Amino acid sequence: MKKEVIYELKSLYRDPLRITGYSFGEGKESICIVGAMRGNEVQQIYVCSQIIQKLQELERNRQLDPRQKIMVIPSINHYSMNIAKRFWAQDDTDINRMFPGYNEGETTQRIAEGVFRNIKDYIYGIQFTSFYIPGEFATHIRMMKTGLEDIEDAKLFGLPYIVVRNPRPYDTTTLNYNWQIWNCKAYSFYTKDTDIIDEVSVKEAVNCVLRFLYQKGLSSYKMSGGYISEIVPEGQMLSLKTTQAGILRRLVEVNDEVEKGQVLAEVLDPYEGTVLEKIYALKRGMVFFVHSQPLVYSQTAVVKLKLID
Repeated sequence: MKKEVIYELKSLYRDPLRITGYSFGEGKESICIVGAMRGNEVQQIYVCSQIIQKLQELERNRQLDPRQKIMVIPSINHYSMNIAKRFWAQDDTDINRMFPGYNEGETTQRIAEGVFRNIKDYIYGIQFTSFYIPGEFATHIRMMKTGLEDIEDAKLFGLPYIVVRNPRPYDTTTLNYNWQIWNCKAYSFYTKDTDIIDEVSVKEAVNCVLRFLYQKGLSSYKMSGGYISEIVPEGQMLSLKTTQAGILRRLVEVNDEVEKGQVLAEVLDPYEGTVLEKIYALKRGMVFFVHSQPLVYSQTAVVKLKLID
């Protein structure tokens, strides 16, 4: 394993921001794995740390192909993680909305450019990322339809679900989108949690990456198990939103199957405890996402259902 600083940004009042990459193998730039890009992505940095642990073991056992390079970058925004902020500490901008970056632009644009310059030429890119709404997900791969997406290779992770969606204008500045534009096969990997560690989904994520490495010939360490992935168009998801603000009482968990008319959540009056609103399943489905914070605003998506025909 080789540990190197791939980008450094000096600071007047703090230690420099040093973005560290851990590489295995010396040959062709094959797979790059990126972890926490936001300050609350604790699960994502932890997943990468566990992948590094396993890759070190495989390297010692000569089970990695030395002719192919694997790069793991556990964190890009630990400045914000150190003070428990989601976005860039100084101006609250999102680094994952700054790609491919600009080396003479704003701070987060320069960070994005410095990182992207080092990782844009990999054949495969895996980003452990998080959703814009705080909550828990069914573990899945999410892909944008750019005309360059490779769904067949995405199945090699052995995850139960692959969500495919059309990109929106703001997606054009994300790492995933730009990776694809530079002919890298990119996958956004969503585990169950973000700001807490869920060991079960962490282990599942590590196993999926190891399975992918084996299937692509980068590792001789064979992984058993896995799922026959179901391709889920985003239009097959049903978002259920609140009309009231208050305390959220969750009545279902991720991966629960629910029937039409079932109560999935309630919004309570914060002072009196009375039920202001009940969130019903409008159709039969599987709980794919559920909001995790105790307080919710009006018009917040608190449950996403994967519809079952």
